[in-house]
Amino acid sequence: MSEATQSDLHRLPVRLVPGVGPQKAEHLAALGIGTVGDLLEYFPFRYEDYRLKPLEEARDGEKITVAASVFAEPTLQRYGRNKTRMTCRMLVDRVLITTVWFNRHFLRDRLTPGTDIVVTGKWDARRLQLTVSQAEFAGAQQSARSGTLQPVYSVGGEVTQGWLRKVILAALDRFGEQVAEVLPEELLGKHKLLSRKEAIRIVHRPQDGEEGRVQEGKRRMAYEELFYFQLKLLAYKQLVKQRTEGSAKQLDREKVRGFVRGLPFRLTSAQKQVIADILDDLESPHCMNRLLQGDVGSGKTVVAATALFAVVTAGYQGALMAPTEILAEQHARSLARLFEPYGLQIGLLTGSMTERQKREILSALQMGLIDIAIGTHALIQDNVYYRNLGLVVTDEQHRFGVQQRSILRRKGLAPDVLTMTATPIPRTLAITAFGDMDVSSLREMPKGRKPIQTFWVKKDKLERVWGFIRKEVDAGRQAYVICPLIEESEKLDVQNAIDLHAQLSVYFADQAVGLLHGRLPSDEKDRVMQLFHQGECAILVSTTVIEVGVDVPNATVMVIYDADRFGLSQLHQLRGRVGRGEHASTCILVADPKSESGRERMQAMTETTDGFEIARRDLEMRGPGDFFGTKQSGLPEFRFSDIVQDYELLEQAREDAASLVRSKMFWTDAAYAGLRDYLRREQIFQGDLLD
Repeated sequence: MSEATQSDLHRLPVRLVPGVGPQKAEHLAALGIGTVGDLLEYFPFRYEDYRLKPLEEARDGEKITVAASVFAEPTLQRYGRNKTRMTCRMLVDRVLITTVWFNRHFLRDRLTPGTDIVVTGKWDARRLQLTVSQAEFAGAQQSARSGTLQPVYSVGGEVTQGWLRKVILAALDRFGEQVAEVLPEELLGKHKLLSRKEAIRIVHRPQDGEEGRVQEGKRRMAYEELFYFQLKLLAYKQLVKQRTEGSAKQLDREKVRGFVRGLPFRLTSAQKQVIADILDDLESPHCMNRLLQGDVGSGKTVVAATALFAVVTAGYQGALMAPTEILAEQHARSLARLFEPYGLQIGLLTGSMTERQKREILSALQMGLIDIAIGTHALIQDNVYYRNLGLVVTDEQHRFGVQQRSILRRKGLAPDVLTMTATPIPRTLAITAFGDMDVSSLREMPKGRKPIQTFWVKKDKLERVWGFIRKEVDAGRQAYVICPLIEESEKLDVQNAIDLHAQLSVYFADQAVGLLHGRLPSDEKDRVMQLFHQGECAILVSTTVIEVGVDVPNATVMVIYDADRFGLSQLHQLRGRVGRGEHASTCILVADPKSESGRERMQAMTETTDGFEIARRDLEMRGPGDFFGTKQSGLPEFRFSDIVQDYELLEQAREDAASLVRSKMFWTDAAYAGLRDYLRREQIFQGDLLD
């Protein structure tokens, strides 16, 4: 059977399945099922266990299925309006039990002494009582329920569980033999995978004794899904390198080495390795597309600075885009200090600049008088032109949309691209969401950076927290106090920034207490942040607008109110706003979590300051769909697999896909024609570059 046959099942309308008329087809469409292939791949999310179980093995409160014999005629009670409760004594393995039936009075005449029956229900071990939910009489046409695992599907609308089971089994009977294999034989053998046909059959219709093989069927489909996704990413990455001719930049390596030697600090081994990889990329004829991830304070900025310096030595311009004006200005100041001895010209472009300032910067950019442009999304406006843009650096890349990043990329002639994030991404998520990019990680912290002590306190200890802040500000330090809300909410019992600012302004009447939140005008936000940065404001009450990139070395205290309302990675980002200077720093989480997950997050924060470990735990707790907080391009919703639970399978799938894509046989041998057809259908061989 050819691979095309499998795709044919996705072209056959679901109306061809016995029992599915036009109206039922519409109901299935609401579940995302439009074809026979869709129906066969609509997997159950759990199973009802109808295997017979001895009473001595049954746990109290467990749902069990037993074979019984009616011992005495049932007793019927009526209550309420048209409601009944029927009890019937039965023998199960020589044990006399009571079965309870609600609103099943129509079965009374069939429950005669000596009648054999299979019943399923909730077991009460103390009372020897079974509350019946399902029953099958011996001799009647059975639904193949007793003695098997019964699949449970996600249903809704007009689609019922029983009808969907029946229709899926009908589709298996009619079209099951047409399910074709889509994986190469070598991979099936290597990983001991079931055939596609067998996997789909077992998942929907496990027979007696096949219960253990259900997981094998699911594993096979999960591997297939992960393999195909990785194949698409890696084939795309390979083809992009072949067809995207960038500019092989003639770097002055000696000048770059001089720049590194002149830095006021020594680079870590991790920084040196990443810089070496980036320089190789810049000198390559293919466009660099690299993600640089590193914990707060791991030194990503100096890596970016070295890359920008390097492209300038080759006669190109560089651009660095930051998500906020505060962060853009901060980058401009720090890079200006680093580049001043070498005569590089820095240009800052933000939305709040005057029209005259903007015109001067735009003119200098276009004429090539500015070597490195730093700014917000103002860098990507239509009227911004570069003379020779060679490198695009995007800081905190997850804060920009795909379109914004790609517009900046198109400002040059196939410039190299470096994106940075201070939100470490677990490997499983990195190779899924950013599989078409090269990923570099800075896991080594620079020497001399003091660890941040983290404490979790309940709200009844707030006086001690304010006392600790008093001690720090009296010593000349500064403190952040973070709230989840701006104003009071009737629905949420959490502290808000405006009220807390008022309270702390009274408590610390001798100190300047600032307020920062997202509803303030941009110029007011900048003014407040500038005051805090200059040390004229001792305590800053803020919402999470403070999260990204702000650098105030004198701030030594971070208090996060209602900390259980934040995700782990966000808490870690907020914690990273302190510990940036010479003094020891402290993060205090104020929370009375009511949920187990809230307590787990507080515990995790006090146990580690490693951003990669925090990210791993965050992924486990929240799942990949919520990890970034916003929907990311390239992060699919998998149907059969879970990249957290199936991380080993994901690693295997990636290795297999990478091995195939690198081989010449994959692109020419008839054995892989089906996989190449898949890539054609996914339009890997043409179209715009993915971001």
